[in-house]
Amino acid sequence: MISQNTIQQILGRIDVLDIVGSFVKLKKRGSNYLGLCPFHNEKTPSFTVSPAKEIFKCFGCGKSGNPISFVMEHEKLSYVEALRWLANRYNIDVEETEASPEKRQQMQVSESLFIINQYAQQFYADQLWNTEAGKNIGLAYLKERGFTDDIIKKFGLGYAPDSRDAFTKGAIAHQYNPELLQKAGLTVNRYDQFVDNYRDRIIFPIHNNSGKIIGFGARLIKNNEKAPKYINTPENELYIKSRILYGTYQARHAIDKADECLLVEGYTDVISLHQAGIENVVASGGTSLTQDQLRLIKKYTNNLTIIYDGDAAGVKAALRGLDMALEESLNVKLVLIPDKEDPDSYVRKVGMNEFRNFILHNKKDFIYFQLEVALKDAGDDATRKAEVVNKIAETVSKIDKAEDFTRQQEYIRQCSQMLRIDEAGFTNLVNKFIRNRISIQEQKLPFDEANIHAENAQKAEASNFDENTFNLLFKDELQEREVARILLEHGHKQWDDHLLIAQYVLSEVPEDDLIDNQAVIKLIHIYREHLAANQSIDKSFFVYNTDTVLSALAVSLLQVPFEQSEHWKRALSNTAGYQQKLFQQDAKIFYDTLKPGNQEQLLKFLKIEEDKTSDEVEMAVNYLKLRKVKKMMLQNQTDMERANNEEFVVLIRTHMHLKEMERELTVKMKSVIIK
Repeated sequence: MISQNTIQQILGRIDVLDIVGSFVKLKKRGSNYLGLCPFHNEKTPSFTVSPAKEIFKCFGCGKSGNPISFVMEHEKLSYVEALRWLANRYNIDVEETEASPEKRQQMQVSESLFIINQYAQQFYADQLWNTEAGKNIGLAYLKERGFTDDIIKKFGLGYAPDSRDAFTKGAIAHQYNPELLQKAGLTVNRYDQFVDNYRDRIIFPIHNNSGKIIGFGARLIKNNEKAPKYINTPENELYIKSRILYGTYQARHAIDKADECLLVEGYTDVISLHQAGIENVVASGGTSLTQDQLRLIKKYTNNLTIIYDGDAAGVKAALRGLDMALEESLNVKLVLIPDKEDPDSYVRKVGMNEFRNFILHNKKDFIYFQLEVALKDAGDDATRKAEVVNKIAETVSKIDKAEDFTRQQEYIRQCSQMLRIDEAGFTNLVNKFIRNRISIQEQKLPFDEANIHAENAQKAEASNFDENTFNLLFKDELQEREVARILLEHGHKQWDDHLLIAQYVLSEVPEDDLIDNQAVIKLIHIYREHLAANQSIDKSFFVYNTDTVLSALAVSLLQVPFEQSEHWKRALSNTAGYQQKLFQQDAKIFYDTLKPGNQEQLLKFLKIEEDKTSDEVEMAVNYLKLRKVKKMMLQNQTDMERANNEEFVVLIRTHMHLKEMERELTVKMKSVIIK
């Protein structure tokens, strides 16, 4: 784990303008900065950065956050990875908290492998560009495949010379550990001698999400039936094949913007498509997709389009492991390349535009495609058709998340029509698979209990009761958030000679049962603890909090406001200048030609808004007091229904007293009670 000291150094150095400005061209607009959003395609800037509040907000797509969350979202990194990224940017040494000897050893090995891989990539690239063998064999091969210099450099391709130990000798001369060279798959021990593992091959570096090299793929150039066409890095601390998709680092922004990931089989497919301008593409390496790979795709998009060869092997490869994609709520489409082509050859044959059009018009839904292939294979065989029905029902049953309910129902309707079976019966079969899976997941729950689970899940899915609906139905949520906003924005300011605003608010609203929002309650608890310990606390503490719930709440409450333009501010700062210039030059209205009454109204209209912090604080406090009174009135009403005559008189008086309190509070709040 990264030490708190390192985290504090990062937070002390971090600059939202510096970080965001590295990826977005920003222009000053008042006290804020404006640019084109990097998270969605737009022509009119709606992406705003507030240096004062250390946050960003896009009014187009709604994304917002702090500099750390910007790095996490833009670079698709975890929180810890983002901290390391920032530490590297600001040249801050990362301290680790106390870890076990095994953990420290693993971290040291990982760092060493990163360094060795970086050296290897530079070695192979140098061989490709700066040696006779590299130019005549490696570079000539890549040129023959149609790759340009720019695309070769973009992916860091290299050439391993046809030499026994050229790389190994160089690495050992640079003090690299032979054991780690073997672990990295770059060197092998043959007959007690260290020799190169890659010889006379094109080298494809494989990057992780942050751009570090974690391994290599090495393709044979010459035909050799005895040697494998590809050699890949053996699994080690960095390279775990089931978690890797080639080209993710180069494609991550394009996938994010296109909201679609194209999946192909080979390295050269990825590179050819990039060269043709189609950059939202990654490769599986021809193996079955794993859950980790699917989750990696889901970090960027929910839409996966698989592009494979159109032969039988390609179809089989495309269908492997895709039930897991449905479980991850991915929308899976399938495109098969025609005429015994692969994506690499086909895009070079038809060009970018034709390739894009082919993909667009030939996408097939994975489930319907799977069903078509299965029915074709089954023919008129009733037994095999029954197997198809069961297989498709099991596949559809895996679409069982709440947000996918409508999608599942559409699959049931369409598949039952294609199978020519009763829709209700097919629904029952799908539900049976759902119940069976729930029973297994819940450690073999009794069938009836599992059935109840399934039915409750279906009801929840059908209700479509999302957060927006909740906010529309329960506007108290907005007032609770207002209390949190006041604590963030103004809590550190003085209320009077003795109290801070935070102390005043929390003393007036001592009970947490007035608030339902758990994130707001958590924020209030933290504020109370800091005040009790006489510790200072400000909005940055929450904006950069490691608790993502608190951080998201803080950023959402500190949204960038619309600002009065500098022109109006300058004009209003000087009444004479305002009279003589503003209306003459801009509004084309002469102030001194207006009637006195109109002049007064115009000045009131353009008056700079005064500080209304105290009004905001009082409004928030009075609202919560009013909420408390209303709760007491409801309880008092319930008590009156059960009271005897003597108790009833007391409760009536209590009711009248509460009504008077309600009236006084609503007058203060300038509210109206609807009877």
